[in-house]
Amino acid sequence: MVDLEQRRAEFARLHESGCFVIPNPWDIGTARFLRHCGFRALATTSAGFQFSQGQADSVLGLSCEAALAHIAEMVNATDLPVNADFQSGYAHEPEGVAANVARCVGTGVAGLSIEDATGEPGQLYDLALAVERIRAARAAIDATGAQVLLTARAESYLVGQPEPLKDVLQRLMAYAEAGADVLFAPGPRTREELSAIVSAVAPKPVNAIVMGNMGLTVQDLAALGVRRISVGSALARTAWGAFMRAARMMAEEGSFEGLGGAASFDELNAIFEAYDGPGPR
Repeated sequence: MVDLEQRRAEFARLHESGCFVIPNPWDIGTARFLRHCGFRALATTSAGFQFSQGQADSVLGLSCEAALAHIAEMVNATDLPVNADFQSGYAHEPEGVAANVARCVGTGVAGLSIEDATGEPGQLYDLALAVERIRAARAAIDATGAQVLLTARAESYLVGQPEPLKDVLQRLMAYAEAGADVLFAPGPRTREELSAIVSAVAPKPVNAIVMGNMGLTVQDLAALGVRRISVGSALARTAWGAFMRAARMMAEEGSFEGLGGAASFDELNAIFEAYDGPGPR
């Protein structure tokens, strides 16, 4: 078993050079399969988890306690480093963010992200408050003495800002100065936008998210200077897509054709037999 400090150190090393994919499982089984595939780190997905609980994805829809329990489950699912999608810190004021970040560090994560969306439709925290929230998260991590990377997210694209790239660049540069280790703006899809973000916060690493087939490969993103690639809820939605098609064909057509792409029972058994008990090997 790889111990916690080794996992955290490895996660930090992954951000020093090159480019890596950090996929997003939503339960123990998906986490262990991604480890089986050879990925070197994992990230939680609040949306994927909430969908699995029959809930809509919402910053306000998941309690901090439920999020922490899920994050701890993902940390203990494998021996890989885990980055937590910690939404907006489950608090508005910097003091609350700091307290919750300290609790998140206590789950054993190697990294965590804090976003600047308030949870209200189309609303971001005022830049000054958003910066203080990142500073509070940074101080909380440092106070634990743990080697945990802080990712700051600018949600300007997702909330429909009129000039999202301009707003993202301003926010990410401010968050970098406030102590964020990694910068992340979900939403940009073009090479030009991604390149502008990478250049603005260099030499700090940038996370890019691929939520669908956007016509760019890992090699393309690496060439733009992206250090880390996540997929958010995309894997969960892919699984839901297959499930929904098969279920609807049975319900509406009386057809079982949708089951044709099912994973092999024997293959799944063989993969999961590699694990003995609920924790990492």
